[in-house]
Amino acid sequence: MDNSASRTTEILDRTGILLSALCVVHCLTLPLLIAVAPFLGQFAEGHLHAQMLVIVLPLSTGALALGFRRHRNSQIMVFGLVGMLLLTLGGTVMHEQFGIVADRIFTMSGATVLAVSHWYNSRAGRRCESCPGVN
Repeated sequence: MDNSASRTTEILDRTGILLSALCVVHCLTLPLLIAVAPFLGQFAEGHLHAQMLVIVLPLSTGALALGFRRHRNSQIMVFGLVGMLLLTLGGTVMHEQFGIVADRIFTMSGATVLAVSHWYNSRAGRRCESCPGVN
């Protein structure tokens, strides 16, 4: 695999880590902002998680797939898929059916799992010079 594909995977993984971290920061700071500044309370009804899934899921899928083509470590893919599933459940079903606490638990867990999988994906891709399937 040429160096440009490796660089693209690295950029996608780093972007995935950044987006996951932003999700965690959002989940932790939004309630504090609302408590400190009551006039911002109107924004608590806006559900950003569902909209973020539109960006996070395709980006993470692409980064993990490109990394898998390079390192062939299916555990990283499974870990990433679990993270994406937790994010999706948190941003959709848990939010609608069980409320904000369940939403936050699933979303923060999913963001953490997904960020860790991107980190492993990036690390495995960098270490993989003579992996099977690398052209």
